[in-house]
Amino acid sequence: MTVQATIDELPRRWRLAVQQLLPEAIALRHELHAQPRLGGQETPTAERVVDWIGAGPGGVVADTGRLVRLPGRTGTAIAVRAELDGLPVREETGAPWASTNGAMHACGHDVHLAALGAVVRAAGELDLPRPLAALLQPREEGVDSGAQDIIVEGGLEGIEAVVAAHVQPRVGAGVVAVTPGPVNAAMDAFRVEVTGRGGHSGYPHTVDDSVLALSAVVVALQQVGARRIDPTVGVACMVNQVHGGTADNVVPSGASCSGTLRTMRPEDRDTAHRVIEEIAVSTAAGYGCRAVVTIERGEPVLVNDAGLAVRTGEILTELGHAVDPTFRSFGSDDFSAYCEHVRGLMVFVGTGAERGGLHDASYLPDDAYVATVADALIAGYCAALAP
Repeated sequence: MTVQATIDELPRRWRLAVQQLLPEAIALRHELHAQPRLGGQETPTAERVVDWIGAGPGGVVADTGRLVRLPGRTGTAIAVRAELDGLPVREETGAPWASTNGAMHACGHDVHLAALGAVVRAAGELDLPRPLAALLQPREEGVDSGAQDIIVEGGLEGIEAVVAAHVQPRVGAGVVAVTPGPVNAAMDAFRVEVTGRGGHSGYPHTVDDSVLALSAVVVALQQVGARRIDPTVGVACMVNQVHGGTADNVVPSGASCSGTLRTMRPEDRDTAHRVIEEIAVSTAAGYGCRAVVTIERGEPVLVNDAGLAVRTGEILTELGHAVDPTFRSFGSDDFSAYCEHVRGLMVFVGTGAERGGLHDASYLPDDAYVATVADALIAGYCAALAP
């Protein structure tokens, strides 16, 4: 049998091997779901998954993550990645295996981990054309990016491509979205602090009202998306926290707001940063107040490698999945950092909206999606075998 014939048959052979492991993988999913760990505390989760894979302890990355490598016939490695961390959300799913510790896998990371574990464990029985790396990444949900730390530590050395799959309730149940090019937005956090002249609320003519000025700033910031960026591309500028005041009858000398900016193009990101500053400063000045803006750059745009996306979609179609090559989201993911260094692919596995949305206390993807995520990882690895 030729090498090419073996590669062509690999997705189905690998899938069959994973199917034999699905009952154990689903049990692992339930176990991980019941015991989520927040970012920076994921060591027990990583150790449990590595132990279940059974390919050795691997190496520690980003303090609480793991990188496990399996050999292949030749060449650099292809990595599959899953996230370790849960969210500070009190679960409301009612599942028998629901979390009770105040944290929750409300973004499907338990599904991703179980699927990755099954894919890598099954790979131990195959003669892989290229080495396989299992990347168990910590701290995806916070601003302290686990992906960026892995890159800085040299965790991508010897890795030529990274593949991941994420459950997505905004994609129809059973549909797998594999889109070339930008698929997730860059995300930056901003904060606006407005200062004025405080005083007694009974004498409004003697104060420069920071709360009134901040309110106008919050409304005016809607211009960032509505008037200042090409609407065919779009931007999301959202104020999500507002703070000010200590008493009902005291005009505070300061008030603040904070939120996130999400963009799909680098040039729009730079423009929006400048516009947020202009709007905040000039609007506050109109009320006799002063505004100071701070912006913390977060994840870059997540750009899928076009060749990887197209070939992965073809393989998933061959495996019987309905594939959507158009889905994009203004969500963000630090997987985007890998894509700036190696070929990268993020696949979205549709779960439909009937069980809530991402980060929702009621979100509970069906166990069947463990198999679909596994198929996506297998297809991504096999697609990366092509130059």
